[in-house]
Formats: sequence, C-alpha cells, structure tokens
Amino acid sequence: MKTTATFIERTDSTWRPRCVYWSPSTGDLLVGMYREPWTGKVTRYNQSGQLTQTIQNDNTGRGLYREPNYITENNNGDVVVSDGESAVVVTERGGRHRFSYTGPPSGSGLWPHGICTDALSHILVCDDCTETVQMIDRDGQFLSHLLIRPSGIFSPWGLSYDINTHRLWVGSRDNKTVVIYRYITRQDALTDLNPATADVMESLSEIPTTGTEKPQQGNQCLLKLMSPPELLPSLTLTGVDRCYHISCVTSDRVWVSDNGNKLMLTDTTGVPLHRVEDSWSGLYGSHTVNSESELIYRDEDYNINKLSKDMKTTTTFIERTDSTWRPLCVYWSPSTGDLLVGMYNYDTKTGKVTRYNQSGQLTQTIQHDITGRGLYIGPEYITENNNGDVVVSDSWSAVVVTERGGRHRFSYTGHPSGSELWPCGICTDALSHILVCDLRTHTVQMLDRDGQFLSHLLIRPSGIFRPYSLSYDVNTHRLWVGSDDNNTVVIYRYITRQDALTDEHPPGPVVDAMSSSTQAMGRFYLTIRGENRTTSFEILKEEDRKQTLAT
Repeated sequence: MKTTATFIERTDSTWRPRCVYWSPSTGDLLVGMYREPWTGKVTRYNQSGQLTQTIQNDNTGRGLYREPNYITENNNGDVVVSDGESAVVVTERGGRHRFSYTGPPSGSGLWPHGICTDALSHILVCDDCTETVQMIDRDGQFLSHLLIRPSGIFSPWGLSYDINTHRLWVGSRDNKTVVIYRYITRQDALTDLNPATADVMESLSEIPTTGTEKPQQGNQCLLKLMSPPELLPSLTLTGVDRCYHISCVTSDRVWVSDNGNKLMLTDTTGVPLHRVEDSWSGLYGSHTVNSESELIYRDEDYNINKLSKDMKTTTTFIERTDSTWRPLCVYWSPSTGDLLVGMYNYDTKTGKVTRYNQSGQLTQTIQHDITGRGLYIGPEYITENNNGDVVVSDSWSAVVVTERGGRHRFSYTGHPSGSELWPCGICTDALSHILVCDLRTHTVQMLDRDGQFLSHLLIRPSGIFRPYSLSYDVNTHRLWVGSDDNNTVVIYRYITRQDALTDEHPPGPVVDAMSSSTQAMGRFYLTIRGENRTTSFEILKEEDRKQTLAT
C-alpha cells in the first residue's frame, strides 16, 4: 500500500465510473458506468487496462441499465449488476441479457444496493425498500430473505462474500457497524455449483415458541374474536389536528395528542376537558396513564412528568440527566407498576428501552441482543403483553419484541415476512394479540404473541383512512383508533365476552385461518387452533398444531 498508479484514465467526460469488480476467473476488471440522464453501461478491461467489451443494450437495442451502482460476477461468468433503484440486471459473459430481477413477487419493487454471489452461485442483494438481504438463484428465482432487518445494522447496504471462509460481511446504511454471518458449511457438496444444494444451509435464527399454558381450574369466561369488527360511534376532536397517540383513562375518557405538542383530555363528545401546556408529543407514544389515573408524559425539556388525577399537581417523575439520550415513548405496566421508556440517541442513531420502578429508579436497560448487536433504531411506541413481553414499534422498520428480562424474541417486519413495515401506534389486547398500525398499507395488523401474522384487522377504515394510533381498553374490550389524516377517533369492538363455559373443548376455531397462543389474563382464557412457525435461512417452515385450553 505504498504505490498508487493510474490503471484506467478517464478520457470521456460524459461517462463516469460508478462501480468496479475484479474477476477472479478471468483477471478482467468490470466497470459500471453512468451518463446523465439515467443511462448506464458495463465495460470490461483486460489486465493491461485495455477496453475489451461494452455491455449496454439488449438484442432489441434498448438500454439495459439505468444507473449501475454495484457490480459482481457469478461462477458461470454472468455479469450481475445492482441497477439504480430498480432491478438486478444479469447478462451472460458475452453480453446477452438473461434476466432482470425486480423483487418478490416479480415487479413488486426493489431498491437494490450491495450485491455479491456465493460458492453455490446464489445472488445476494441488499434491498433498501424492505431492509432485507434477498437470495436468488443464478437464474433469477427468488429463494429466501436471507436477512431481515438484521440486529445492529437494521438497514443492510453493503455486501462482500469471502470464498475462502464462506463468511458474508454486511454493512449498514444507518451506522458504522459491519456484521459477519456464516450461512454455508463446507462439505463435499460445495463442489457442486447447483443452487438446489440446500443441505449446506445453516439456520442462523429461529423464532422461539412457547408451549400451551395450563390454566387454573374453575369457571371461566371465554373471549371470542368477532369478524368483522363492530364499528361504534366515532368522535371528532376539538383542539388537535391529528391523533398520533391515545391513552385510555376510563371507558369514556382518553388523553389524545398530535404532532403540534397539543395534549388534551376528552370524552366521547370530543370536547377538551383539560389541556397540558408543557408537553412535547410529536409522532410518538409520548404519554401513558397509570393505575391511579395519573397522566405520565414527556415535557419539552425531555423530562418525564406526572399529572395528578385531579389535574392540579404536576411533578417531575424522571429528570433527564444524560443529554445524549431523549425519551420518545412511555408505557406504564399494569402488571408490575413499572414505567417503560423508549429512548433515542441522536448522535449514534441508536435506541434502547429503560425500565423504572414506582420510585423512578432505573432498574433495567434493554439495548442489545445476545450477540451484542443493537435491537432498536428508534423506539417510537411501546407497550407490554400479558406475558411480560416488551413490545416496541421501532422507527419505520419493525415490531421488536423482547422478554421481560430483555432477551430478544422476534422482530416482525410485515406480511409476508420481509415485505416492509412502517409501524406506528401499537397495543396488545386481552388475548395477547399484538395490534400495530402500518402506515405503508394503511392497515391495523393483528399478530399473535409469537409474531405470527393473523389478519388485517382494519384496512383503510372509513373516517380515518390512515390509522396511526391505538389504545385498547381492557375493561370494555374496545379499540380506540386515531388518524394520521384528521382529528377523528373511531372505536371498534372486535372481542366479545361470553359467560362461564365449563366445556373442556369449546367447539371450533374462534376465527377461521387465525392462529394465536393460549394466554391467561385474569379469569379469561382462549382456545384457538392455529399454526406454529419456525424460521430458518433457507425456507420458512410451518407446522400445524393445536393448542387446547382445559377448564
């Protein structure tokens, strides 16, 4: 690294080199070139730096490339290009166009960046649209999402495959972290370049599952899902522009905030009953209500305050002492009395969750997975499930769920897995379902407590169109839904309560094609027949099982 020499001198000012790749098989240098407006080509140079080939058009004369940003070569000599925000373009060594890959399913949209091939001739590409690393075979057939929003880097951007160690190096768009994976083991099968050789794949992660819980004996009530949800009277609020977060106080009173730092208490008339003047709400779950009906909220100095039930006294519950971290969202835990706080560091662009006891003392920090990689980009909404899981809506990317102790359980990134999610408002219900607003699809999605997608509970609901905030009232089983478009809040009931059932086997599934875990909450139990899921890198495997709750 002492001598630098010019290998290829630029002689045409209209073309700019964007990416380069040295071919181990030929010793040639492949260069992706760009010329405005939106025209690209690939040039090949021999070891002497002489131009030997130009790949620019297909056999009809139409251009192949828009903007070649990354380039590599497959084991069969194919030239593989990550082209602009559009496609992976693959040509034969001789220049004939083989295929253009535009995401799964075909044409669904791809923002390709870093790209490489491996010893089995798979093509790996970072998709910035879904924050995944996608694996396709050498003929352009989608195989799997190799990585989905990987911890620590979140948005994979750069790739490099080491042929000697079979390690994959992955760089981040969001930070300066590089993670290294091994997903191929070295066996005799490695000498076979047939991509169908699947038995060399290793599973790097599994979504853990829990067994069926056995409830206490005795009379019970059964909660059942309603299909479709019942729409109750909605309310139009006076004094806020949008409804970006909702905190239930009673069955007919809620706190609502918008992004203009307006926080008010209202009832079913929508009229303001009280306003908080020093709140800093934004597009976050910045307030919550405890068992004493006290409001806990974030103020404009990033302290966390407590407003008394009579709304006459405000005290600082948690004073901000570290200027590098800002609280974004808060949730009071009914089961422990703790306060969960989602924090964001603007310098490092990382997040964490902190837990405080009822005296305001820090008792826990959740920030990394078991490998030391970060779990969160920026926790914007936070809640807790009935089993103690901490459930976070993480900045335009995923629902991240950890156990109460902090161990990472799963990250949900949309349906189907890896399809992209823009999560905002989040809550859980009496049946341990996780409900999340997805701003990309304008839906409220329902998951079971193990991260399995169950249904779109609401799709672009009338009156609010773009659901943004959620609050579930455990006493009435009503769901309050706020809008990104206006100052309307709609209320739904989608769970019904039946009287004591002593039959050990309630007949039939609650909702067809839905699955969930059996979960106890107070005196309520649910029996649902569904599916269990195990995830590996190669394929998504699903096995049927029944979860039965005896009384």
